[in-house]
Amino acid sequence: MLILVSTPIGNLGDISLRALETLRSADLVVSEDTRKTGIMLKHFEIRKPQLSFFEGNEGRHLPKVMAVLEEGKQVALVSNAGTPGISDPGFTLVRAALDAGIEVSAVPGPTALVMALVLSGLPVHSFTFRGFPPRKPGPRRRFMEVDKDSPHTLIFYESPHRLLAFLKDALEVFGDRPAAIANDLTKKFESVTQGNLSDLIAQLPSEKLLGEYTIVIHGK
Repeated sequence: MLILVSTPIGNLGDISLRALETLRSADLVVSEDTRKTGIMLKHFEIRKPQLSFFEGNEGRHLPKVMAVLEEGKQVALVSNAGTPGISDPGFTLVRAALDAGIEVSAVPGPTALVMALVLSGLPVHSFTFRGFPPRKPGPRRRFMEVDKDSPHTLIFYESPHRLLAFLKDALEVFGDRPAAIANDLTKKFESVTQGNLSDLIAQLPSEKLLGEYTIVIHGK
């Protein structure tokens, strides 16, 4: 069986009892970054074989994981933080397992996009998650323009060194809409800043930004 195990997005205290139970019973733990997963496993005194699974090695490692599953063993797929498959590798493994008739289940848990949405103060009844946008300005603006007329609240992930460029492109494409920026969710310095896009641009600190950001933008 393949089990997708959601892990904390920051605060290790958010892990569920069922997640720990599943990790302890797994024959193999698969994740994008085994070093980060190893820190979490060590914290909870769990010792398990690990295998990395990311975009660069999916082709090589997919057969290895499938071989373990086809032996009838249990594989736990975890994300670096949050729910596997959400802006994190996992889709190809889930698809391959389903195609092979292998049972797939999941242990639900944290995901940054939902927490950012409910803390944003923006409409939550209908939203579109867009994940990480392209890195370059032209493709990024075209990526945004797809949702320019969408009535749904929009949610994006972005890295700290591209956050300002993202916000400036969002202001150009969407206009000066209400928005929110969430950072370090569940951690000691958790912050959620609300305001129009132009306000958020003006309020960005001049010092080096850290962490990963979730941006929530009002629909049209």
